[in-house]
Amino acid sequence: MSKITTNMKRHVRHVLKEEKPTIWIGKGGLTPQVLTEVEKQLQKAKMVKIRILPSALENTTAKSIGEKTAAETGAALVEVRGHVFIIYRRRKTQPS
Repeated sequence: MSKITTNMKRHVRHVLKEEKPTIWIGKGGLTPQVLTEVEKQLQKAKMVKIRILPSALENTTAKSIGEKTAAETGAALVEVRGHVFIIYRRRKTQPS
């Protein structure tokens, strides 16, 4: 999991404040397809806002799903608010 400063967390929250979640986690939970999409969006935009449907939260919490997503993608968990969480990761540089 990558480190993120307090100022960077504030910046990411500000940028995504008015944005709608771009990924939804359904009753299937954190599937490989969801992780692939998160990885793709992190590479493109560095930050992703994800919503968890209530059916996915029957046996777990939003924070644990957010932490697992961040760990699987090598990103930092910025914020968990209700059923929505934000993760951030610097872009991976392409080898020249």
